[in-house]
Amino acid sequence: MSALARSAQDYLGMRRSVGYALRQEGRMLADFVGYCERRGITRVSTEAALGWATEPSSAGPNWWATRLAVVRGFAAHLQTVEADTEVPPKGLLPSRASRTTPHLFSPTEITALMAAARALAHPLRAASFEARIGLMAITGLRTGEAMALDRPDVDLEEGMLTIWRSKLGKSRQVPLHETTTAALAAYAARRDELCPRPATPSFFLSGGGTRLNHTNTSTTFAGLLEAAGIATPPGRRRPRLYDLRHSFAVATLVAWHAEGADVQARLPVLSTWMGHTKPSTTYWYLQAAPQLLAVTALRLERYLEGQP
Repeated sequence: MSALARSAQDYLGMRRSVGYALRQEGRMLADFVGYCERRGITRVSTEAALGWATEPSSAGPNWWATRLAVVRGFAAHLQTVEADTEVPPKGLLPSRASRTTPHLFSPTEITALMAAARALAHPLRAASFEARIGLMAITGLRTGEAMALDRPDVDLEEGMLTIWRSKLGKSRQVPLHETTTAALAAYAARRDELCPRPATPSFFLSGGGTRLNHTNTSTTFAGLLEAAGIATPPGRRRPRLYDLRHSFAVATLVAWHAEGADVQARLPVLSTWMGHTKPSTTYWYLQAAPQLLAVTALRLERYLEGQP
């Protein structure tokens, strides 16, 4: 192992010890180290960081800036022990600070996705994707959280999920509605019938009895979108499985507005449920969807007219 690789491992280990998961950052930093090693580069320089960060050339400024930020963090740490390390200056690869507008799945689209999953050729794969889509739509779990669930984390007797060490190492419990618990119990029975000796303790299994992974999930979900007849709007990126989380948040907020609830007072509850580190992250949903703008405008109109 090269000195640069050891330094990268030490840096990641230090940050993970204080609660950062750094999954994507870890993969990026390993890729950067490999880039340097293939070129005989033994120290971090602005030139090397720029050369790596701007690959592939077709990716665009936001992705380049994200990659460069990963190297900047590592370089700043490394410079404290290796003075000849160059830290790329801020703003070297400017990006447009914006969040991608999510696709908000309607109840009809979610039903169509689950039906498309049910029709997959492999029975275990079909059962897993149908149950997982349903769970994410009704609880707002992150894609990785659903994927990481092990059998002991799904308490079907108490109707409770335990999410361990998710974003920033935080854990939480998510209570389930009795209909959701019943659906998960039906899936578990079907899963155990189809794969009585799995290779993993994972709650959701692939067709081969292993834990689902991001690559397989992304490819399968793209096929489910097509089978469900959910098209990508012009000028927008293809809907993602993760957008089920956004859809859950917006649907919850719309329902609260519709019933005249004090949304500001309830927002911390939704933040805790979704595993957000602060309510301001959840607050983003209040301005992210036309549905919320419309229902908020209606409440304001009624208020101004003196209606309840």
